[in-house]
Amino acid sequence: MLRFLRHGSIACCLLVGAPSFAAGTVSLCFERQEVLPWRTLDGGGLNFELLAEVARRLGLTLDYQSMPWKRCLAQVKANQVDGAFAVSFSRERLALGAYPGVKGGDGLADPARRMHVDRYVLVRRKGGKVDWDGKRFANVDGRIGFQLGYSVGDFLRAQNVPVDEGSQQADELVQKMLAGRLVAAALGGGDAMRLMRSAYATQIEMLPVPLVEKPYYLLLSHAFVAQRPDLAERIWKTIEDVRTSPAYRRRERELTGHPGGGH
Repeated sequence: MLRFLRHGSIACCLLVGAPSFAAGTVSLCFERQEVLPWRTLDGGGLNFELLAEVARRLGLTLDYQSMPWKRCLAQVKANQVDGAFAVSFSRERLALGAYPGVKGGDGLADPARRMHVDRYVLVRRKGGKVDWDGKRFANVDGRIGFQLGYSVGDFLRAQNVPVDEGSQQADELVQKMLAGRLVAAALGGGDAMRLMRSAYATQIEMLPVPLVEKPYYLLLSHAFVAQRPDLAERIWKTIEDVRTSPAYRRRERELTGHPGGGH
């Protein structure tokens, strides 16, 4: 069963307290932004379809809370929600919560239990010179922007390019780029495709080689896993079962064009 909580007084009250560990109820936060085809603010998209089937199979009620991404991750770390989706893996985020398959601080998340795979791409002003060939950047004569709290920032910093992390919305990054404040923007694949179909399409272009492609997971809070370890494992395993089911794979092909594809 799904119980979708729009941001407002009810969700606000839930945020300030500890999550409920009553049987059958799991509170999950997600970024207050549409990331197509994975999720929309009103509870649509493949992430919600997958979780709805997981909830149905396990007899769970899911309480959703939308908020800015960095706040969502902070809520998981503070054990104020039971989990967050969809979260890419990084070792630094092991301090925030638990990924499926990770045993101890040196493990890696189990990609078989992912929610989906998506990519980051580089978008520049049409005719811009900044480039990415899959191994290195070239002609970077300014900052490359990315959304606040997004893991692609670690990738960009490892490439030793100047970055700007001052925006929460993909559209804001494009506006800053067109105003000359950024030379390019690192965007999730869904956001990039949406913008390439928007009014910005005549002014921007997407480079063909992805910056990075990675799986995204349901991250569960450390308190939730400690108090309900069996349920945590059942949730992660059921995510795998649903994602690989014929019905879901057909649905994924309908919306992405290929299974397992894609934040």
